[in-house]
Amino acid sequence: MSVSTAASAQSVCAPLPVLGRDVTVPLVTGGEVTYAALDYAASAPALQRVWDDVAAYAPYYGSVHRGAGYLSQLSTDLFENARRTVAEFLDCRADDQVIFTRSTTDSLNLLARAIPADCQVFVFETEHHASLLPWQDARVTYLNAPRTPQQAVETLERALADRTVSIEGGYGPALVCVTGASNVTGELWPVRELAAAAHAHGARIVLDAAQLAPHHPVSIQDLDVDWVAFSGHKLYAPFGSGVLAGRADWLVAAEPYLAGGGASRKVTRREDGGVAVQWHETAARHEAGSPNVIGAYSIASACKALTEAGFDTLVAREQHLITQVREGLAEVPEVRILSLFGDDAPRVGVISFVVDGWNSSHFAAALSAEYGIGVRDGLFCAHPLVRTLLGSDPQIQGECGAPEAAPGEKSLNAIRVSFGAGTPDEHVERFVNAVRELVTDGAQWQYRTEDGRCVPAV
Repeated sequence: MSVSTAASAQSVCAPLPVLGRDVTVPLVTGGEVTYAALDYAASAPALQRVWDDVAAYAPYYGSVHRGAGYLSQLSTDLFENARRTVAEFLDCRADDQVIFTRSTTDSLNLLARAIPADCQVFVFETEHHASLLPWQDARVTYLNAPRTPQQAVETLERALADRTVSIEGGYGPALVCVTGASNVTGELWPVRELAAAAHAHGARIVLDAAQLAPHHPVSIQDLDVDWVAFSGHKLYAPFGSGVLAGRADWLVAAEPYLAGGGASRKVTRREDGGVAVQWHETAARHEAGSPNVIGAYSIASACKALTEAGFDTLVAREQHLITQVREGLAEVPEVRILSLFGDDAPRVGVISFVVDGWNSSHFAAALSAEYGIGVRDGLFCAHPLVRTLLGSDPQIQGECGAPEAAPGEKSLNAIRVSFGAGTPDEHVERFVNAVRELVTDGAQWQYRTEDGRCVPAV
């Protein structure tokens, strides 16, 4: 898409209304300014539509799957309709299960508990910790960071071809875990090609869509993945809910993720004094306890809102914002944008960078305290990837009042700016101008380290 096309789309597409768009925050230099929320990759603000839907339902809240009363029946219908809405949003296959969880992390830990005992797992070191760490009890192979999408496919193909033979002989089950869009660089990964490589070698694949689903349509059938995991709090529905959707067989064969009411279909006493349990074979098998109906409903509301807004329009507008930020940062020689696949790689609205001579925590604190701009600094729960991109060894961050590294020296962590469907142009314009001013003129305030964070000195 050309810049002119993106700009044209942006001119007829206003940002979607979100909560907090009119919130003002104080500046250490005096006065107040409208808060620029540019940390969508951590948690996106709730869509106004989501908030309104939840508020309208709240008086009718009742127990789910438990009661005969009207509010209980209404809440049960709402919960199960939310499941169907998510299935449509993800273009699930007819026999796929949609399980409501707490988050992407919870979803992938659930799947890690459900994989066959002899399953070998393949995961790139570039993953977010949510998809990097849950597999440690399995036979896991960590793959080195690729530098092109094609290299990612080739690396996976070699690893699958060389995988360990099971004790019984032949290859046992295998699972590939991959992100759809990096939470550090925003770059899109070749999911369809990776899925094809996995299936060609008899493996399955799970897609971490936490950073992809808020920005692009995700079709299980088109991408040909076996499972998808994502979080509500990144999909403009921050009410503590997530989703694991995909093939039922491993999930049905596994012990329930949590044991308790709702997961059990029948419980009887045994002659030996114990209890015998028949577990559900539906999604309820892994949804023990009273479910988060508001969280599930908010995800469904967000799915509907994004679908109705149209991803083509949303993507075009976001590409306009990405161009604004990247071109603005490119005009500041001291800024280096982090990337695996290069400047021309397709990406979502997530950009990480370092500034020569600046401690990243100091820079992020100054953006907040002096400009009312919220970004993220650190290693973004993707420590191996960020350290690979920075070429730095694990170290403790220095004092925020002093430069982290001299110009040209290696940085220890980075700054991340991220945005999406609710971001106004003014926010990214203010961010670019603030970066330029801080690099040129320096911070206007003194800062100190408190509990490991850089904060304005009183």
